[in-house]
Amino acid sequence: MSFKCGIVGLPNVGKSTLFNALTNSSKAQAANFPFCTIDPNVGIVPVPDIRLENLAKISKSKKIINTTISFVDIAGLVKGASKGEGLGNKFLSHIREVDAIIHMIRCFDSDDIQNVNPDVNPIRDLEIIETEMMLADLESIQKRLEKNNKKNIDEEQLKILEISLDYINNGKDISLLKNDFNKKQLNQSGLLSLKPKIFVCNVDEKSTQNGNDYTRKFIDKFGKENTLIISADIENQINELENGEKKNYMEMIGLKETGLNMLIKKGYNILELDTFFTSGLEETRAWTIQKNCTAPKAAGEIHSDFEKGFIRAETISYTDFVTNDGWLNSKTNGKMRLEGKDYIVKDGDILNFRFNT
Repeated sequence: MSFKCGIVGLPNVGKSTLFNALTNSSKAQAANFPFCTIDPNVGIVPVPDIRLENLAKISKSKKIINTTISFVDIAGLVKGASKGEGLGNKFLSHIREVDAIIHMIRCFDSDDIQNVNPDVNPIRDLEIIETEMMLADLESIQKRLEKNNKKNIDEEQLKILEISLDYINNGKDISLLKNDFNKKQLNQSGLLSLKPKIFVCNVDEKSTQNGNDYTRKFIDKFGKENTLIISADIENQINELENGEKKNYMEMIGLKETGLNMLIKKGYNILELDTFFTSGLEETRAWTIQKNCTAPKAAGEIHSDFEKGFIRAETISYTDFVTNDGWLNSKTNGKMRLEGKDYIVKDGDILNFRFNT
């Protein structure tokens, strides 16, 4: 299971620069004019996890396979996108395909980089994007609730659409639906406004550690829980350096971790994801699952036959695996457990599945 994050924002806020930094590539054209990105660029990135290296060393694995995350650089949106302004219709259709939205917000001054608005105002910019997504949702809901279409919608989805329509028309926060419906039900609705969001305040170099007036005002309004302060330009510079130079440069400018690591952690959190591992002589591998995933469902991430024929899972926690130096000692010391179909896999579990073919 790999999850997909769409990078969205107004034109010229640094989306393509961030994409290039995150994917360590130049696939995304970064230029100083609106609508530089037309078709979305997609980059698949291995998820860094120090636990993989530790497990592989203990198991003497021949190779390491990381789980992955996909980043999608989506065309810049402008006011009126829901009515087709700019590249609005394309923009909105591409957002529907992602699991989470990374809102890229301009929080820096520059005479060199064109701004589609007369001044820098991150709160206004985000509200433009959120409004356009909400208007697109409104149009979608109204079409689906028309008499001819309504009969094809199941009762649960019908309820979600009707409540969403009421919330939008009355200026209520549509995200409140998360209190009454589960994640799967809301995902099936396809509404843009319900997708999990990460806010990235794109700042200049001197603001990377402590932010600036723009980021403070933004956080005062939208909170800091899902807000990250990142300099896309600095991330790009870091990725052009060798590993040793990266560490020295980050220490010099006071960065504790890269934007990629911060985004992955935040993404796993808002999408409620965990990681389990398989580890042996051939390979050590990370697998991404939903939180509260049962052992058979986790087995199905490896192969559908594993889920269908699941018998039990040999299970060791990451800490026990490392402390006892691998499978054999963990088993000898009573740290390996045999778990059945009802077992909820924990983040960091090392699993070996037994199944019928």
